[in-house]
Amino acid sequence: MKKSLFLMMAACLTVVAAVAQDASPVSGLSLSLQEASDYAVEHNRNIQNASLSVRQAEAQRWQSIASMLPQVSLSLDYQNMCGYEMDMGSSSSSSDADYSWVGKYSPELQAYTLDLGNSLKEQMGGGATKIPLNPNGTLGLTVSAAVSGQQIVGVLLSDLAIEMSDVAVSKTSQMITSNVNTVYVSILALEQTVELLNRNLQNVTDMALMQEKAVEVGSAEQLEADKIRVQVASLKNGINSTERQVMNLYNTLRLLLGVGADTGVTLSQTLDDVVNAETIMELLSHELQLDDNYDYRLARKQVELADMQRKMAWMAYVPTLSAYYRYSAKTYFGEEARFNMTPPNTVGVTLSVPIWSSGRNAAAITEKRRALEVAENNLADQKDQLEMNDQQYRFTLTSSYEDYQLQKDNIEVTQRVYDNVANKYKYGYASGLDLTNASTNLINAQNSYVSSLTQMVSAYVNLKNLLNK
Repeated sequence: MKKSLFLMMAACLTVVAAVAQDASPVSGLSLSLQEASDYAVEHNRNIQNASLSVRQAEAQRWQSIASMLPQVSLSLDYQNMCGYEMDMGSSSSSSDADYSWVGKYSPELQAYTLDLGNSLKEQMGGGATKIPLNPNGTLGLTVSAAVSGQQIVGVLLSDLAIEMSDVAVSKTSQMITSNVNTVYVSILALEQTVELLNRNLQNVTDMALMQEKAVEVGSAEQLEADKIRVQVASLKNGINSTERQVMNLYNTLRLLLGVGADTGVTLSQTLDDVVNAETIMELLSHELQLDDNYDYRLARKQVELADMQRKMAWMAYVPTLSAYYRYSAKTYFGEEARFNMTPPNTVGVTLSVPIWSSGRNAAAITEKRRALEVAENNLADQKDQLEMNDQQYRFTLTSSYEDYQLQKDNIEVTQRVYDNVANKYKYGYASGLDLTNASTNLINAQNSYVSSLTQMVSAYVNLKNLLNK
C-alpha cells in the first residue's frame, strides 16, 4: 500500500511539473536573423489574425454553398379552442327547396350538397346544430431548396475571397519578416556604436583625471580641464541616448516576435554576419516579376472581384428555382376529428422569373461595370508604380551601399585620428581643443555610419519585398 501510494504521488508530481513547465512563459531567446524571422512568422499576432481571416473566408464559402443545399425544419403546433363549438344553425328540415338556387347552375352540385347535408345531420345526431372544435396538435417536417444565379456567383466570390486572404497572409508574413530584419540590424549597429563610445569614454575619463591632477599641481589650466569634463559629459549623454534607442528597438523586436516584455532576447549574430556585399549583389541580379509581387497580385484579385460582382449583378435577370416538400401529422389527442383539412403530404415547385425592376437591375450592372473599370485602372497604375519602384530601389540600394562602405572606412580613419590626438594630448603635444574636435568628429562619423547602414538596410528590404525574394 505504501509503495503504491508513493508511486501515485510521484506520478502526480511529474504531471504537475510538466504542466507548469508548459504553462511557464518563455524566459529567454537567443536568435539568429533567420531564426528571429521564423519565430516572428510563427508567433506574431498579426499573422495569426490574417490566418484567421482565411478561416473566416472558408466559413463564408461554406455558408454560400449550404444556401443551395436542402434545408430541413421541424415544427410542432398545438391548438386549443377552450371548448368552443361551431354553430351550424337549425337543421330540422332540409329539402330540395333549401338548395334550389344551386340547381339553377348545376343539378349534380345540388345532389352532392343534399348528400353532404344528410351526412352532416347523421354525424351531428339528427337535429344537432353545433360542432365541437377539439384540441389538436400538428407535427410538420419541411424540406426545401432554392437555387439562383446570384447564389452560384456568391460561391465563386467566396473562393476569390479565400485566395485574397491567402495573399494577405503572405504579404503580412513578408512585412513582419522585413521589420524583423530592419530592427535586428539596427540593434546590432547601435550596440556596436555603444561599445565604441564606451571605449572612447573610458579614454576621455582617464585623460580628464590626469588633467585634474595637472591642474592641482599647477602644470595645467582649469579651462583645459573643464573642456575635457564637458567632453566626458557629452559622451555619456550620447551613450545613454543610444542605449535608450537600443532598448526601444528590443521592445519592438519582442512585439514582432509575439513575446512578453519580460522575455530576454539575445542576438546570436554580429553585424558582419548579416550585412555583406555578396547578399546585396545577389539581390540586384534578380529581375522584377510582377506575378511574384504581393501588391500586384492583390490588385489583380481586385479586378477579378469587381468582374465577379458585375456578373452577380447580371444574375438578377436569371430565374430562381425553389422546391419544397412538407409532411404533416395531425392528432386530436383521442378526440373525434372534426373538419380535418390538413393534407399529410404536400409538394411544391416555384420558378420565379424577374420581368421588370424599373431599371434598378440595369443601374446596378452599370455601377459594377464602372467599378470594374476603376479596378483595371488601379491595376495598370500598380504595374507602372512597381516598375518605377524597381528602378528607384536598385538605384537607392547601390548608392546607399557605396555610402555605407565610405562611412565604414571613414569611421575607422576617424577612430585612428582620435586615438592619435588622445595619445598626443596625454604627453602634452595636443591641446584640449584638439581632443574635443577629434572626439566630436568621431561621434559625427559614428552617427553617419549608423545612418548610412540604416538607409542601406531599408533599401535592401524594400527591393527584397518588391522582388519577393
